[in-house]
Amino acid sequence: MTRITPSLKRVTARVLVLASASPARLRLLREAGLDPAVVVSGVDEDSLIVTDPRQLVEQLAVRKAQVVAEGRTGDLVVGCDSLLLFDGEVFGKAPSRDDVIARWRRLRGSEGVLLTGHCVIDTANGALVSAVGETIIRFGTPDDDEIAAYADTEEARSVAGPFTIDGRASAFVDGIDGDAGNVIGISLPLLRELLAKLGVRVTDLWR
Repeated sequence: MTRITPSLKRVTARVLVLASASPARLRLLREAGLDPAVVVSGVDEDSLIVTDPRQLVEQLAVRKAQVVAEGRTGDLVVGCDSLLLFDGEVFGKAPSRDDVIARWRRLRGSEGVLLTGHCVIDTANGALVSAVGETIIRFGTPDDDEIAAYADTEEARSVAGPFTIDGRASAFVDGIDGDAGNVIGISLPLLRELLAKLGVRVTDLWR
């Protein structure tokens, strides 16, 4: 009797690389069972001139991913960028305390749309996929003293809008319609869809 031993195909673990310095994005990915390496792209977010907000945020995500993907072989590189679309204007990070105050005086009691561009590049074959996640934000009505206090925080000048739903500004947001992760920095359902287009299951990347 001859015993036939089935061959076992060795699956090489893919390395996920986050092309972002955002601690919130890294935290979301880790909480979802992923353990990405972090490589900051260094892309100047003001260097790209695109008038359409959705195209702008998507192209920024693509550029960040492309910069980090260069020279890598076999890694999956994820790039993201977030902007707030409000009253026909696009708000990224506020450059100064005064800008934080001016923006929040406009935002309070109104709605905006948080746009997050996502890009994934498979450096094994150069395949690239990208998309934009959208979440409606319903802003609360912080008073002038509360806005001034927020403007004095480090957070206020490090996030798009500027606001958060998982930090100090969370008390100033009445609610959202859409994916919370997209607001925090990365939409995990959208990331799963993009990975699937590259033939990768998100579960295969779980640590």
